[in-house]
Amino acid sequence: MITIPKHIRELKPYKAGKPIEELAREKGIKKIVKLASNENPLGPSPKAIEVIKEHLADLHRYTNPSAYKLVQAIARKYKKQPGQIVTASGSDALLQYIITAFSDEDDEMLTSQGTFIGWYVNADKYSRKSTHVPLKNFHYDLDAIADNVNQKTKIIYLANPNNPTGTMFTKTEFDLFLKKIPEDILIVLDEAYTVYAEDNPGYPNGLEYNNENLIVLRTLSKAYGLAGLRLGIAFGPEYLIKEIYKVKLPFEPNALAQEAAIAALEDDEFLDRTKKMNKSSLQKMKKKFDELYISCVPTAANFYLLVFPTEEFTVDFNEECLNRGLILRHVKSFGIPNAIRINSGTDEETDFALNIISEVYPRLVEKHKVYSAQ
Repeated sequence: MITIPKHIRELKPYKAGKPIEELAREKGIKKIVKLASNENPLGPSPKAIEVIKEHLADLHRYTNPSAYKLVQAIARKYKKQPGQIVTASGSDALLQYIITAFSDEDDEMLTSQGTFIGWYVNADKYSRKSTHVPLKNFHYDLDAIADNVNQKTKIIYLANPNNPTGTMFTKTEFDLFLKKIPEDILIVLDEAYTVYAEDNPGYPNGLEYNNENLIVLRTLSKAYGLAGLRLGIAFGPEYLIKEIYKVKLPFEPNALAQEAAIAALEDDEFLDRTKKMNKSSLQKMKKKFDELYISCVPTAANFYLLVFPTEEFTVDFNEECLNRGLILRHVKSFGIPNAIRINSGTDEETDFALNIISEVYPRLVEKHKVYSAQ
C-alpha cells in the first residue's frame, strides 16, 4: 500500500459552489438560480464567444508556452512590459506556482482569517505554515498582519477587495503597510474583483506600483465572464515572473482561453453593462436586506456577505434556499461559519433570490428564536 504524506491525508480540498445540475439531480427542481460563485450572470463577452467559434478548428495544435499573443495584448492594455506578465489557468494556479517558486517547506506565510479559501488550500497542499490574522470588522487588519511578520515569513497574501467579505483597504492603508514589510518578503495582491472596486475613492490599483517584492493577480473569471475557461494573470518584476515561468505548466492557458481573453479584454461595452447590472442588483439586494433586518457587510465587489446570529442558523438558511432552487455560498470553509455570500444577478435572478430570502429568513428567525438586526 502506498503511504500518503500526512499533509495530503489531512488536506481539506477546495470545495466549489454547488453546480446547478447537481442541485437539479438532488432535489428534482426545475427553476434554479445560482448566486454562489461570483460569476458574471450576463454570461461571457459576446466577442469572446465569436472568437472561440473561429478557432475551434485549431484545437489539434499545442499553444505557445509563453502565450505570446495574449501577453502582448495584456501588455498593451495595462501599459506593462511583456516580461512583467505571466498567464495561467486561473489565479488559483498562479498561487500554486508562486508558493512553489518562492518558498521552501520551512518558510512561513501570512494572511488574514476570512479570506480566499484557495490560499488556505494551496498552503496546506504544499505543507506550508500559514498564519491567519483575525479580521477587524470584516476588513483586513493590515497593522496586525505587519505585526505578525517574523524571520521565517516569506510570502504575504492579500485580497483587495476581499473574498468573501467584499471589503477593501485604501491606498493610504496599503502604502503604510508596504513601508512596514521588509523587501525580502513577497507580497501577493489578489485583485480578482478590481473591475467592481476601481471606481471607489481611495482604491489602490496594484498595477500602479512597481515594488520589487510585489506580485499582482488579476482574473478573467469574474467580470469578463470566462470562469469556465480559467484564465489568470500575474504582474510583477521581470526577475520574479521569470521564476514563475520555470514552474508553471507549459501549455496553459488553453488555446481557446487565450483567444477568448484577447477578445474579452477589448469588449468595453460588455464590461460597462456588467458593472451597471452589478450596481443595480446590489442596490436592490441592499434595500431588501435592510427591510428584513438582515446584516450585510458593505461591499466593493460583486457580492454581499450576509451575517447571521449563529452557524446553525446559517446552515438552515442555506439549506432552505437550496430547497427552493437558490444556490448561495456558506463561507464556513473561508473561516466565517455564520455567514452566507450572495453575488449579484440579472433582474430576474435578483428578484427570484430576494423572494426566496423574504420567505425563508423570517421563518428561521422565529424557528431559532433569535432577533434580527432591527
